[in-house]
Amino acid sequence: MTLHDDSPRGRVRLSRTRAVEELGHLWIYAGYVEKVSGELVSGDVVDVMAPNGRFYARGLYNPVSKIRVRILTFDDEPITEQFWRGRFAQAIRLRQQVVTGTNAYRLIYGEADRLPGLVVDRYDDVLVMQTLSSGMDRRKDLLADLLCQESGATRVYLRNDAKSRMLEGLPVARGFLRGGGVTSVGIQEGPARFLVDIERGQKTGWFCDHRENRLVTSRFAAGAEVLEVFAHTGAFGIHAALAGAKSVEGLDVSEEALALARNHAVLNKVADRCVYRSADAFEEMRKLERADRRYDLVLLDPPAFARSKQAVPRALAGYKDVNLLGMRLTKPEGFLATSSCSHHVTEQELWTAICLAARDAKRQVRLLEQRGQARDHPILATMPETRYLKYFLLQIL
Repeated sequence: MTLHDDSPRGRVRLSRTRAVEELGHLWIYAGYVEKVSGELVSGDVVDVMAPNGRFYARGLYNPVSKIRVRILTFDDEPITEQFWRGRFAQAIRLRQQVVTGTNAYRLIYGEADRLPGLVVDRYDDVLVMQTLSSGMDRRKDLLADLLCQESGATRVYLRNDAKSRMLEGLPVARGFLRGGGVTSVGIQEGPARFLVDIERGQKTGWFCDHRENRLVTSRFAAGAEVLEVFAHTGAFGIHAALAGAKSVEGLDVSEEALALARNHAVLNKVADRCVYRSADAFEEMRKLERADRRYDLVLLDPPAFARSKQAVPRALAGYKDVNLLGMRLTKPEGFLATSSCSHHVTEQELWTAICLAARDAKRQVRLLEQRGQARDHPILATMPETRYLKYFLLQIL
């Protein structure tokens, strides 16, 4: 294969305001661009110059996005096929070191792997790829070929149906880019088996980010009566059942997701201990409280309550409310595992909401473990956006 050369097509000079911002962030917003030179089209490689005219970085340009440049490198190095191979090989080496006991994990985590706008999850022999920026989208065929070569995967499925693509001026689409076949893929996660719907499942089909949290939580499930709220396809509860839970009661508003949860219970031979109901989580938790139902282990994994900074105050009220109900449904000396996947809500803000919930529930709370996303979702120090998942394991007294 000949080297794919992406020579810089132009230059972007930064304004002085950007120069004093945190160095190392991989996004150059439109407001920080003082001058653009060259005949550029969306997805071109550009050199980013400091206000004094010196080379600062090299990245991918998009004239219609608020993120005008996504930085690939701070070195004056060519963006060739070898560049992409090097980044992929580095990402794969990390996963080989940190991922065990599963054939489902995040192979490429965008900015955290210094590949902004590219997300790839691996499910057995299939790579599910999202090209979320115009630069990555333009190169999707090259990237798919190289990823297959470097990883040994045989199929690539595109899940380019994220709404964020519209902000990049890109259409939404999904389908096989390499290979074909069924879109339901069997995966192993520790002792559990699941089916991933890569065509219609949320995001890329599965939440690999909670894998380690599911395994940790299951250690508290032996002999327990478990309530799994926002159960989705039942992963937390299935792990609890396999760890010896006496019963698992799953709640979710989506009947489609619960049909998959029931299938997972059958697949793992725990269907006799797992019951799933379609219900609004808040309403059903209040009903259970009024009926004096109490559980040894309560699992709370709600969807993102805050999709913007403006939504944070309302989201925190929601987190306080759901944790208050969760605590009231937990037996004395029982356990509550509670999460937030809202990037805009910080660990401290979530912890404060939990403490306020404990005060109103008149319960004492002990923090046993504070965790985040699994190690295949590393956090780049200069990109706080790569840190989003919060998980607290609590004992409720």
